[in-house]
Amino acid sequence: MHLDETFAALADPTRRDILARLESGERTLSDLAAPLPMSLMAVQKHVQALEAAGLVETRKVGRSRHVRLRPAGLAPVTAWVRRAEAQWNAAFDRLAKVLEEDT
Repeated sequence: MHLDETFAALADPTRRDILARLESGERTLSDLAAPLPMSLMAVQKHVQALEAAGLVETRKVGRSRHVRLRPAGLAPVTAWVRRAEAQWNAAFDRLAKVLEEDT
């Protein structure tokens, strides 16, 4: 599981911006880099981190590198969040019950 890599990738605002821009479809690395205040190489490093985390896929088409979302990459995060939410909800339910008994 790449949970640590996934959370690390999602922690960076530039990477989250890249993911948001990919929601509308596949883009070239140059397209992703155009509005950002950094070099193409810096954007490529961000994309590599997203790819290592399993959040995007890249493919080379001619001289361009195309990037697209890999929605299945969020599955481990979703599962972790659901488990944590269930645990917290159970803990809060137990606390509410104890508080009700004390009154």
